Amino acid sequence: MASLNQSAPSKPAIRSILVALMLAIFLGALDQTIVAVSMPAISAQFKDVSQLAWVISGYMVAMTVAVPIYGKLGDLYGRRRLMLFGMGLFTLASLFCGVAQNMEQLVLARIIQGIGAGGMISVSQAIIGDIVPPRERGRYQGYFSGMYALASVAGPVLGGFMTQYLSWRWVFWINLPLGLVSWWIASRTLVGLPIAQRTPIIDYLGTVLMIVGLTSLLLGITFIGQGHSWRSDQVLMLLGAGVFALLLFVWHERRAREPLLPMHLFANRNAVLCWCTVFFTSFQAISLVVLMPLRYQSITGAGADSAALHLLPLAMGLPIGAYVAGRMTSVTGYYKPMILGGAALMPFAILGMAYSPPGAELLSGVFMLLSGIASGMQFPTSLVGAQNSVAQRDIGVATSTTNLFRSLGGAVGVALMSALLLALLHDSLSTPAMGRPLLGEGSSGNVLLDGLNAVQGPALDNLRAELQITFRHLLSISAAFSLLGLGAALAMPNQVLRGREDKAT
Repeated sequence: MASLNQSAPSKPAIRSILVALMLAIFLGALDQTIVAVSMPAISAQFKDVSQLAWVISGYMVAMTVAVPIYGKLGDLYGRRRLMLFGMGLFTLASLFCGVAQNMEQLVLARIIQGIGAGGMISVSQAIIGDIVPPRERGRYQGYFSGMYALASVAGPVLGGFMTQYLSWRWVFWINLPLGLVSWWIASRTLVGLPIAQRTPIIDYLGTVLMIVGLTSLLLGITFIGQGHSWRSDQVLMLLGAGVFALLLFVWHERRAREPLLPMHLFANRNAVLCWCTVFFTSFQAISLVVLMPLRYQSITGAGADSAALHLLPLAMGLPIGAYVAGRMTSVTGYYKPMILGGAALMPFAILGMAYSPPGAELLSGVFMLLSGIASGMQFPTSLVGAQNSVAQRDIGVATSTTNLFRSLGGAVGVALMSALLLALLHDSLSTPAMGRPLLGEGSSGNVLLDGLNAVQGPALDNLRAELQITFRHLLSISAAFSLLGLGAALAMPNQVLRGREDKAT
């Protein structure tokens, strides 16, 4: 059993640490959304649409794969140095993104940036697990959910403003002052954190197998979301390689002396159900952030700036739900009621969005607010529940695994919903007047909006009416997926959180 050197931080110290962690969370989450609006300008400068999707997908895949590795290394070497490394790598990669001279350089820099962001997001939440008792963590994790919400709104708005009035390169250069300030604050405040007093043993084979497995699996899923057939040789090879590598990973981890991802955690029923809940919550939340602006733009003809503002109710609901759930969890000591409430609210809210006309902004906004509240009620409480279910020495791994399932849920949700949207559009929409399919590739990298821009007159009105029906079907399918999260919440034991005096050692 490893002992820990730990001095309990005072309240002012916790507040100082929280500032550094919230900045890190904000930066990592911001770069998932801020780049989307600048895609047309990037493709216009580099004259390359074929790799445009990987500017976003490469970041998300790298971040997802990096999360569990940071969690285990943080348990072995201490979280301060991992946090500073992630921040430094993210900031340096942002500089490389801003000076990229072609699409290949930009995609490579975005992958490196995603590796840094994985550490910032994963280690931040593990640090809260180190310094705050489980019963109080819901409140602090609620602050983090607020940062995610702020980033989801600020990203498109800032990205659109900087792309229009400055340059798309400023979308990345804005990270330089913010990243340096965050690194400086973190270096001064993240002191006295627990450091395991044991000889570090790195599971190199397990790390390689997990990287190969997750990367192959996510690349295959991403290709499907970009319109490739799941039966194509490339997709089948990636999915097969991913499953095979992950099966080898599980076999190896059961025998490893110091496993990267201890398999005994998956025998913990409560932790597994918390991970399932956060997977399906992220599946819904991230796919809605992508789908709702696209639905609004394609049906109403609004611009990217209006579509970003259209997301405001969804983003406002996240911190509201997180704050309420965090406070109620701290007061009652139980987290299942909040998770269950959010999981029950989610399908109702998504169905409300499906049957609300995009032009009815008030009604649509109410259901988007409710979906945000439903997500906010589940994100921090699921993480707190997973942390509460494991021993203190496994806090980092439990936290990183929660973030892994959160990232996987978002990546799978976006890819699967995008693939379903393309399939529905392919079956129901075409432009007979032009004699070619609606889904043509243009300069923006968004095949749907490019196709709509090529249609004029009455045909455009007919297409938008068809699109409204298509998105209604898609959101109804999304609501059905959310029932899986409700099932996981119902099966979850109603455990009480450990209090300050009962912190595990």
